Amino acid sequence: MGNPVNWFEIYTSDYQRAKKFYSTVFKVELTDLPTPDGKPATYCTFPGDMTGSGSSGALSKMDMMKPGPGGTMIYFHTEEILTEQGRVEAAGGKIMKPKMAIGEYGFIAIIEDTEGNFIGLHSMK
Repeated sequence: MGNPVNWFEIYTSDYQRAKKFYSTVFKVELTDLPTPDGKPATYCTFPGDMTGSGSSGALSKMDMMKPGPGGTMIYFHTEEILTEQGRVEAAGGKIMKPKMAIGEYGFIAIIEDTEGNFIGLHSMK
């Protein structure tokens, strides 16, 4: 069995602002998915391989889901946390806990995105 999580969604209140934040911090292109009713996109996916291990996910704006701290926290893999951590504030986010060691499991940092969601960064070095 592969990793137990295969998809995540990060909820937004300002979809375009959130999309810009994640594109800037992680230097990735997010892909808008079309809406069935022809309205502007409110759902975009991170790059990923659905046949590989690990997970991919999306940003989403949904009236019934609210962004903010206290919910499920996801961790994004990084080669070296300081790279992405260094882009957070310029992209409109906040560093809540800077890079710290977690023993044999490497390092983590906790940041707040532009929507009030807390997310983690993880690296082995």
